[in-house]
Amino acid sequence: MTISVVLFTSDLRLHDHPPLRAALDGSDAVVPLFVRDEAVVEAGFTVPNRMAFLADCLADLDAGLRERGGRLVVRSGDVVAEVAKTVAEADADEVHMAAGVSAFAHRREERLRAALEAEGCRLHVHETVITALAPGAVTPASSDHFAVFTPYHRQWARQPLRDAVPAPRAVRVPEAVGSEEIPSRSEVSGVSPGLATGGETEARKRVTAWLRGGIGAYEDRHDDLPGDATSRLSPHLHFGTLSPVELVHRAAAASGPGAEAFVRQLAWRDFHHQVLAARPNASGADYRSQHDRWRSAAEARDDIEAWREGRTGYPVVDAAMRQLRHEGWMHNRGRLLTASFLAKTLYVDWRVGARHFLDLLVDGDVANNQLNWQWMAGTGTDSRPNRVLNPVTQAKKYDPDGAYVRRWVPELAGLGGRAVHEPWKLRGLDRAAFDYPDPIVDLSEGLARFRKARGRD
Repeated sequence: MTISVVLFTSDLRLHDHPPLRAALDGSDAVVPLFVRDEAVVEAGFTVPNRMAFLADCLADLDAGLRERGGRLVVRSGDVVAEVAKTVAEADADEVHMAAGVSAFAHRREERLRAALEAEGCRLHVHETVITALAPGAVTPASSDHFAVFTPYHRQWARQPLRDAVPAPRAVRVPEAVGSEEIPSRSEVSGVSPGLATGGETEARKRVTAWLRGGIGAYEDRHDDLPGDATSRLSPHLHFGTLSPVELVHRAAAASGPGAEAFVRQLAWRDFHHQVLAARPNASGADYRSQHDRWRSAAEARDDIEAWREGRTGYPVVDAAMRQLRHEGWMHNRGRLLTASFLAKTLYVDWRVGARHFLDLLVDGDVANNQLNWQWMAGTGTDSRPNRVLNPVTQAKKYDPDGAYVRRWVPELAGLGGRAVHEPWKLRGLDRAAFDYPDPIVDLSEGLARFRKARGRD
């Protein structure tokens, strides 16, 4: 009997899973394996929100496999050692897995290949499992990757995507291969109280609802802060409970401006992944240095803490930061506003903000998080590196009646209309009626400091 191991990483699904399909087509039985990698723990990426969501995903994946006669095998430790042990226990001759894009993923694949080949076992790495288009599938004439989104998107949109692979009807798993217990969300402490539910079942329900009711208005409403008119599919794309290939196909079939705008956002995701694949050090180093001399941690300590806690005195910034802490998620417009405020108005190193986001975001993805932060800080791929988003004017535009602010900053719930965006302008008894701080920085002073630092004054 031939046996293959399928190593699940950021692809925790059964629908459109090419590694699983290839293993099932080429073997009599498979071992679906997930390793709780000790290297990920040591790197500080096992934060409560993602661990809780991951537990949901693993439980749902195991349930889906059991419905098909199989089960999920979970191990903990060094990923190479645990895969090798599983291969030996199952007497497997092949391992299938999805290709990653980060330096960590590349090192993992290299180590796995070397260890498995030494034991006479083949490693098959499959592209377009985690991204819709493989990094490097399209490149400009003079470089190994696109550094600007618009020309990338033009090429990306012309590429035919592979067909989505159906979920298997049956999965046979050798009985002799043992497993740890599937982790449970209840075992994780420190989870955001409003954290969403993980797993492929939930993901597919959300996609169906989104395609039926939300995508049509996406182009007009994706920046609507109180309307919350985004798909909220980013955590499922991060954990791979949704296939980006299948999602592009299904969204494109919906047609219309909203569908086109949404597919464009999926292209942005691929864009960042191809940048990181070509420039792995961009996860921690400036992609395009502006030679910033960021304020020191000691100098900016109080400002950083106020930003983290949502007590900056700028209501829309504070609302977004409190949403992040409560839900482990933040509206995309909020991400732009809070990043601009920290990196440019407060002139704090973007890595401080990126780390805080990774500590809380359930969709905390190295490619998207780090490169979006760099885009907003002006050290990444943005062609306008010195743009600064004014939180007051942005709030009035994207939260015109103040509903988003009042939802997340209850101290200001009694203020009507746009007054909620500038509470410091109130005087007398009105000003004393709520417990809310004065702005920690004057916007004009922050802008002047930033321009001087960037040599723009």
